[in-house]
Amino acid sequence: MEYRPLGTTGLEVSALGLGASALGSMFRPVSDDEAAEVVHAAYDSGITYFDVSPYYGGTVAESRLGSALTAVPRRSVVISTKAGRYGENLFDFSRTRVTQSIEESLQRLRTDYLDIVFLHDIEFGHPSQVLEEGWRALVDARTAGKIRCAGASGLPLDVLTRFAAAAQPDVILSYCHYCLNDTTLLDAVPRLMAGRVGLVNASPLAMGLLTQNGPPEWHPAPAQLKEQAAAAARWAECHGVDLADLALQFATRRPEIPTTLVSTANAAHLARNVRVLAEAVDETALAGVLEVLAPVMNLTWASGPPT
Repeated sequence: MEYRPLGTTGLEVSALGLGASALGSMFRPVSDDEAAEVVHAAYDSGITYFDVSPYYGGTVAESRLGSALTAVPRRSVVISTKAGRYGENLFDFSRTRVTQSIEESLQRLRTDYLDIVFLHDIEFGHPSQVLEEGWRALVDARTAGKIRCAGASGLPLDVLTRFAAAAQPDVILSYCHYCLNDTTLLDAVPRLMAGRVGLVNASPLAMGLLTQNGPPEWHPAPAQLKEQAAAAARWAECHGVDLADLALQFATRRPEIPTTLVSTANAAHLARNVRVLAEAVDETALAGVLEVLAPVMNLTWASGPPT
């Protein structure tokens, strides 16, 4: 496993991090034992960065992650969680709620400090409340030593870059913008890195889009993007490679993007991901897949409340 500095935070993170949404049974039922097994397998494989949110499974993922990580030295892992999103359509970035959320997360994660707290999916909040209340709550918690680093997450890069310019956060979490079909995060790097922001990349499989089985029915991608991703999966299969493997290798190869989060509650899937990272990239296959995806490169979808 490769380890990289996370901006100027002073934190070092594994190139592959474990996203804990799956631990909250977000995609299928998961038992407590299964959740603990995958967390311990991740740590044993060299993964030291774990990301979660009270939204995942209605706080279940946080509780399971916190329980599993009591078996390892606290200083050997980086734990991030989030505040502001608590349900599918339940957002509250008020200062009071964010402050309370941090205290609740500390309890569920069984720790006296959090390495990173992100304001979760800030495009759904009113910009003034996100900055003047939610962000101030994170800054206060950082000053008090309850959190080490403060940041924000979301889908629209323009929202994240505006937030970064206004708040000067320690860390930004972006998803679905550095993967085989979308590399727009690279365009944002100069603006974000001007403030020495640490970058966390998530959803390297574009929420299931870049897999042999294709995305779930609810996936918000436009039809053209889904069709082209399916064509890329067929091309990869015909050439003896797995699209998801290529996608993971592609997403983790840039040092300016220190870490990439993948969520799984299956220890065998986790072991495969770790193994794939250690293998050489099939550059010919990668070039072929990128050629198939070229007509839809950087095509994305909207996220946030209806305007």
